Amino acid sequence: MNLYENPLYREDVRLVASLCLPWEKLHNTTLLVSGISGLIGSFLWDVLAQKNREEGLNCTVYGLCRHLREAEERFGGSPGRDFLHLLPQDVCEPLMGIEGRVDYVLHLASNTHPLQYATDPIGTITTNFLGLKNLLDFAVTHGAARFLFASSNEIYGQNRGDTEAFDEDYCGYINPNTLRAGYPESKRCGEALCQAYAAQKGLDFVIPRFTRTYGPTMRLSDSKALSQFIRKGIHGEDIVLKSDGMQYYSYTYAADAVSGLLTVLLRGKAGEAYNIAHTGGDIRLREAAALVAKCSGRKVVFESPDALEAAGYSTATVARLDGTKLQQLGWNPRYSIQAGISRTLSILSAVYPTP
Repeated sequence: MNLYENPLYREDVRLVASLCLPWEKLHNTTLLVSGISGLIGSFLWDVLAQKNREEGLNCTVYGLCRHLREAEERFGGSPGRDFLHLLPQDVCEPLMGIEGRVDYVLHLASNTHPLQYATDPIGTITTNFLGLKNLLDFAVTHGAARFLFASSNEIYGQNRGDTEAFDEDYCGYINPNTLRAGYPESKRCGEALCQAYAAQKGLDFVIPRFTRTYGPTMRLSDSKALSQFIRKGIHGEDIVLKSDGMQYYSYTYAADAVSGLLTVLLRGKAGEAYNIAHTGGDIRLREAAALVAKCSGRKVVFESPDALEAAGYSTATVARLDGTKLQQLGWNPRYSIQAGISRTLSILSAVYPTP
């Protein structure tokens, strides 16, 4: 079974596509989306395809991807595939093969999990900065109505112990002179670069700041802790926890993350950043491991991380985000962490059945 045949996944897509948003802003438009085959980008396309098919949105997407074959496999069964044009592209190189009007540019491409931070630190930084600059230049020269830069909860750094949850103005501690700092510091610099383009080039932009996102569009190679718990769960293996599990983080199910992205894109104020987070997604890591174990009928076991794994781990132990600002735009998350994990396991167990 592929994702498009799964009734729960189709239900997720229909839910986001049915939200009360100003969809007319996307009618007869063209979008350029980097990272189209990623966790967020692929779900976003499926929502737009649903709107094209059912409501005549007529929204064309140029999807940039580093691995064309992988992207073709992901979208092979996509209804409305004629509206999606996949382009093999390293965003750190000049963009090729796109002509004519582009109304919205969304930079979603990024190294987004710990193993990549440790094994490809240069690519992590350059995608978040040089890749962003290339897309910003493209947006300016093509007269885009709005630019969206996908940022991260990592930009807040470590909790100073003075708040329960980070609002958009919070600034915690990051030691920039470390390998692990490449991801959060390049995201911080990317946000500043967007502000520079707004001031100097007059570019309209918005920034959704994502929490740790999971869901049925995740890659099984994703090395984030929760993603690995889920991979173990769908394969019928014990859940491996490689710390004391006391880290207290915010998580967001893919459908809620994309509904948040669309809310920011279509309703957000120019130049503003918005946390995509809600209290129903907050959980300690050991509790998340226990939840996956319970849902999959396994147990939690403890192991020590190897040096490469440890190099990519975040040093933040409390990183919960305050989603009030986005909720004031009308965003209404639908899935708690318990419901999201259960749903992810159900969908992926059907897509990747254990032999």
